[in-house]
Amino acid sequence: MTSSLVKAQSKSIDNKLIENAKFSGAETHHKHYKAIYQLDSNNPDVVKKAFRNIKNVLNDPRLKGKIEVELITFSGGTEVMLKDSGYEEALEDLINKGVTVAQCTNSLQERKLKKEQLYDFIGYVPSGNGELVIRASEGWVIVKP
Repeated sequence: MTSSLVKAQSKSIDNKLIENAKFSGAETHHKHYKAIYQLDSNNPDVVKKAFRNIKNVLNDPRLKGKIEVELITFSGGTEVMLKDSGYEEALEDLINKGVTVAQCTNSLQERKLKKEQLYDFIGYVPSGNGELVIRASEGWVIVKP
């Protein structure tokens, strides 16, 4: 390769790096956004990640006042809703920030759990997967932390 070609390629790469450094994310073009977070694990790291992800999207200045969020728990995520799970304060905090928090009743039946064993402030849906299908067909973004 000639030195001028190498310099030209190097300059092109440098320009791409400079352009990339200027990127500050997508702009919002809609008045309203909708996201449903699917939590089907009781792994503490995954649960904390889900809560953190939701808080981050709620605090994104581009989405402030423009986003509706739902957290749906099923399968292993059901454990998060149990009164002795230790997540009461975190769940209440999400609800107080406007997040709808709901549990799949199919998962309760599979685990032989009663609603009385779960926090009193959560909502219920017949099936978590059904909720995801319906929400997706309505244009909601599905996020799996």
